[in-house]
Amino acid sequence: MDKVSVGFSVFFEEPFWVGILEREVDGKLFVSKVTFGPEPRDYEVNEFLLKNYYRLRFSPAVEAAVKESSKNPKRILREVRRQIQNTGISTKSQQALKLQQEEGKLERKLLSREAREAKAQQKFDQKQQKKKEKHRGR
Repeated sequence: MDKVSVGFSVFFEEPFWVGILEREVDGKLFVSKVTFGPEPRDYEVNEFLLKNYYRLRFSPAVEAAVKESSKNPKRILREVRRQIQNTGISTKSQQALKLQQEEGKLERKLLSREAREAKAQQKFDQKQQKKKEKHRGR
C-alpha cells in the first residue's frame, strides 16, 4: 500500500510570503513552491490548496529517508509546534526545487536554440529565393 505524506510550510522570503508544499510518496520527495503576495491567512492557504493542488508543478523526485515508527501523540504535537516555529525549508526541498529550476532552464535553452535555428533557416531560404529570382532566364 502506498504511503503518502504531505506538508505545507509558509514563511517570509524577503519581498514575498512563500509556501512550500512537500509530498512524500514511497520514499520519494516531490516539492512545489508557491509565491503569495501579502501574508496569507489560514483560510486563504486552505482554499488555495483545495482549488489549485492538481495544477501545481512538482519538482522531480528526490530520495527521502523512510521512517517507519509510531510515536507518542504528545511527542508528535510537540514536534509539530517546533516545526511551526521553525521557519525555512528543508535541504531536501531545496534540492528538489533546484532540480526543477535546472530542468526549466534546460527546456528554455532548447526552445530558444530551436527558434534561433528556425530563424536562420528561414533567412537562408529567403536568400536562396532572392538569388533564384535574380538569375531567372539566364
